[in-house]
Amino acid sequence: MMDPQGRVVMVSGATRGIGRAVAERLLDAGYTVSAGVRDPSRLPAHAALTGHAFDAARTDSADAWVAATIARHGRIDALVNAAGINPRGTLLDPDESAFDAMWTVNAKGPMRVIRAAWPHLVAAKEGRVVNIASLSGKRVRNDNLGYAMSKFAVMALTQEVRRQGWDHGIRATAVCPGFVDTGMTAHVTKVPRDSMSRPEDIAALIEAVLRLPNNATVAELLVNCRHEDTL
Repeated sequence: MMDPQGRVVMVSGATRGIGRAVAERLLDAGYTVSAGVRDPSRLPAHAALTGHAFDAARTDSADAWVAATIARHGRIDALVNAAGINPRGTLLDPDESAFDAMWTVNAKGPMRVIRAAWPHLVAAKEGRVVNIASLSGKRVRNDNLGYAMSKFAVMALTQEVRRQGWDHGIRATAVCPGFVDTGMTAHVTKVPRDSMSRPEDIAALIEAVLRLPNNATVAELLVNCRHEDTL
């Protein structure tokens, strides 16, 4: 297992939900965290935490966040792409604005961060990329096709990072939870809140993935809060 001391992890979406839980977990474990968020003032105060403006919908935002992280910390060892949105985009609705927004934020957003950080991950020799996908990236079980399509794209992105990064020591993992008790699932009524996965437990799994050595990598983590057929 790798020692977190001295390792710098960039975490997007760190002011709420899974991203916030990941940032807190990694700080407690001894990592240095560079948080990319739309409003850095919402981040907690911590000596090993730096907040930087990041908007996944803007094409230049990832480059600026990476540059600021390198200027402050001098290295990047890992990325956790947790920022995401979940408006409703259905197959038969001719309004594609929700599809476009989710494609931009959920799929292209993490791709841009990975691209901007790539040379630094290569230099780290044990670079890590964790993309928060979803069980919706493995199967379709509701009518929000736009969200599922964006998360299927995250699965493809993760596979390509593994393929291109393998010989450089970069390892990528797609974490695929079902329902998690966060603001993104506030509209869900068919699953009780206390039956949903907890963001802190997803964060614990992510920390474990980040600690694994190059010869014990995990490609996908499927996390269930209710029974599903094996995917």
